[in-house]
Amino acid sequence: MDFEDQKLGATLILVVDDEESVRHLLRQVLESAGYRVQEASNGIEAIEAFNREPADLVIMDIIMPEKEGIGTIIELRQTHPDIKIIAISGSGEESPYLMIAKHLGADYILDKPFFPDELIDTVQKLLKK
Repeated sequence: MDFEDQKLGATLILVVDDEESVRHLLRQVLESAGYRVQEASNGIEAIEAFNREPADLVIMDIIMPEKEGIGTIIELRQTHPDIKIIAISGSGEESPYLMIAKHLGADYILDKPFFPDELIDTVQKLLKK
């Protein structure tokens, strides 16, 4: 394993989505690219997981039960202003939800469905900043 592989393996990404199938797919894509992945099904679980082990990047669904993504983004941004956040939603890229997420702290937005390569490219760009 070379240095770059070690660096990627140490990178933790928190995937937050209420749909188990989406979390599973994102985990597969990210792990195949060499990242460690932690999962949460809503904002409450996301904050708990982040407090246990802070992630380098968070992929946050916007519309979820119990605690939705926008409030979770705001909370993460207040406590960890440098965290990289990708907001995802199936409500359309021009969706007011994604636009609000971008305005309130998401570094990047992706409309579901998106291609795996698009996700990996976005993750790599954000982690290099």
